[in-house]
Amino acid sequence: MTGSPSSRRLRREDRIPAVVYGLGMTPISVSVDRRDLRAALSGPSGVNTVLDLTVDGTVYPAIVKEMQRHPVRRSVSHIDFLQVNLDVEITVSVPVVLLGEAKEVAMNNGLVDLQMAEIQVTTTPRTIPDSIEIDISEMTVDDVITVGQLPVPAGCVFAHEEDQPVVTVTILRTAAEEEEETSEEEGEGEEGEGSGDDASSDDAPADDAE
Repeated sequence: MTGSPSSRRLRREDRIPAVVYGLGMTPISVSVDRRDLRAALSGPSGVNTVLDLTVDGTVYPAIVKEMQRHPVRRSVSHIDFLQVNLDVEITVSVPVVLLGEAKEVAMNNGLVDLQMAEIQVTTTPRTIPDSIEIDISEMTVDDVITVGQLPVPAGCVFAHEEDQPVVTVTILRTAAEEEEETSEEEGEGEEGEGSGDDASSDDAPADDAE
């Protein structure tokens, strides 16, 4: 089922061509029902859900390693499944979820800026967290939340440097501030032009003397 004609036939049957590999196994070409896959991945774990893929009577615990999508329709056109050992740690991407409202930041014309939409987590397949939740309600304009400040889910390790920023604050400029800066720039330009005129007038007597 690896050829183009086979893939097109599978997609007409609403099935998605895929491959299963990992743990030293020879890659196996398979296909999955599109609706069944959508249902299996609709839970809180999303693409990090551990799936039991049955191929010729053998069950392969696996997670989605990569999804290829159609460039226009954006529908899934191919999937790479990674076989996993449920007792061996793997590193996966877990989404970051912001909780609360940073009222003090908003009052000071600021915006909370999420620097990392996902965090790499090393853990066993059955203990992959659904998300990394960050409470931003107490943030101020000077705050930066780094990886080292995040609560670490049980059995997990973050695969990032502790000082890497996850959430920062951006202060928006008001229309008045932008207008003031424009006026200052125009004023500096006018001063520069005046300096040029003075220099020309100073040169004039010297020409006459000659």
